[in-house]
Amino acid sequence: MLEIKKIEKEAEFKNISRVEFIDFLFTHLDRFGDPKPDINKCLDYAFSENPSEGGFALAAFYENKLVGALIMNKTGMSGYIPENILVYVAVDAKYRGQGFGGKIVKESFKHANGKVKLHVEYDNPAKRLYERVGFESKYAEMRYENK
Repeated sequence: MLEIKKIEKEAEFKNISRVEFIDFLFTHLDRFGDPKPDINKCLDYAFSENPSEGGFALAAFYENKLVGALIMNKTGMSGYIPENILVYVAVDAKYRGQGFGGKIVKESFKHANGKVKLHVEYDNPAKRLYERVGFESKYAEMRYENK
């Protein structure tokens, strides 16, 4: 049975360490992920006590093994932008196709106050999972970087 634990503070890392959690996301997000320092910053933001920041993490265990992880950040922009952004979600490749990803994402909805958005690359196979749990593609994200 899949056990999903919510983590809102540094002290709540019990079965795994923060480093193991970050390593898991880095490994299992593969080419769709970010460098470890960026994942760490995302956790800092989620655990922040600043009222305009915050969020939470979820750690999913199957047979006492970490098989899934998620980080949700608050956007601080209620109304015109969804209140939450699902920044990272990953499932160990050995456990994909068993419904764990859907369960983790659905569990995150129970803890997020307000609407949730996410960014997903068009060729990411997880896009189908997001559509199955109710996400809709409303916009194409475009970025500009000063060089």
